[in-house]
Amino acid sequence: MIYSFSLQVAALIAGILLCLFSVVGFLVKNAEKLRGFPRSRWAGIIILTIDLIWSWWLLAVMDMGEFSSFRRPLLIALPIAYILSIRFMDEFLAVRALGIFALLAAEPLLEAAFFRYETSRLVLTVLAYVMIVLGMIWVTMPYRLRDQLDWLGKTSGRWRGFTAFGFLYGAALIALACAAY
Repeated sequence: MIYSFSLQVAALIAGILLCLFSVVGFLVKNAEKLRGFPRSRWAGIIILTIDLIWSWWLLAVMDMGEFSSFRRPLLIALPIAYILSIRFMDEFLAVRALGIFALLAAEPLLEAAFFRYETSRLVLTVLAYVMIVLGMIWVTMPYRLRDQLDWLGKTSGRWRGFTAFGFLYGAALIALACAAY
């Protein structure tokens, strides 16, 4: 195990972050203010830098088994790929970086729920798998986030419903972390 989060801690952190992002999204009132995010170069560089640090740390500490001879070349290749991505990936860098972040963030959630027998663990597992699917979509087809934001921003009711659902899901994770795990 790479991360040593218990199911309770993972659900609590995920729930708090989900509630926090939902409150911020609710205060934004609609998705129109997020229209520039997919093409934002600075947001892409910041998120990609977080991805680089997280990936580099993960590669440095994880047990690679018979592939440990690849550790040093990969540790060298990661910063090179980071620089090349910033240099040559002008289109939708923020979306791709967000997709990578979602993939990285889903792993500790799945690891915390691994070999747990409570049925309520599936609430956290579903969130992790939604993050994985969205992360893969955003990395391979980054224009989809723009389309998703356009669809969510068509009406304020749709946007408010989305943020309210996110807040309720986060509150459910917090409640499960306090009561069931």
